[in-house]
Amino acid sequence: MRKLLLIQGPNMSYLGRRQPEIYGRTSAAELDRMLLAHAREQGYALEIFYTHSEAAAIERLYRAVDERVDGLVMNPAGFLFAGYPLRDCLRAIPIPYIEVHMTNIERRGIHSILAETAVGVIAGFGVQSYLLGLEAMLAHLKTARAGARPAKKAKKAKKARRR
Repeated sequence: MRKLLLIQGPNMSYLGRRQPEIYGRTSAAELDRMLLAHAREQGYALEIFYTHSEAAAIERLYRAVDERVDGLVMNPAGFLFAGYPLRDCLRAIPIPYIEVHMTNIERRGIHSILAETAVGVIAGFGVQSYLLGLEAMLAHLKTARAGARPAKKAKKAKKARRR
């Protein structure tokens, strides 16, 4: 079973109450229920981690490597402005990352310094951005795994020829 980690950055725990005219009225708890239901329906494990601390996010990412997490989806929220230590962590770990944002940050004139480390960025679809991000990660992992298979088969064939 695939293991995905969703990290929610600063202020995301206040969804539904924080600027509903921008972020909508879906609460963090409602979003979590929707995403965990998606994981059950699609057959993957999902952990959702909320933090207002960049240090806690970095610690969670390094632990995710040891736990063999397959993929990371993250809404970095406020970390996207100056999260250089988080960017260094994302560069260092072997876990693919997809960045999600509820709003179109480019339209709002916001640039993410973390986006360069991402497989892709999904923005502007409200809470659907999360579902799209999770689906994109599952597709990425499937494609990456399929691409790795021929290399393994080639190694096995090479070993067989040596015998």
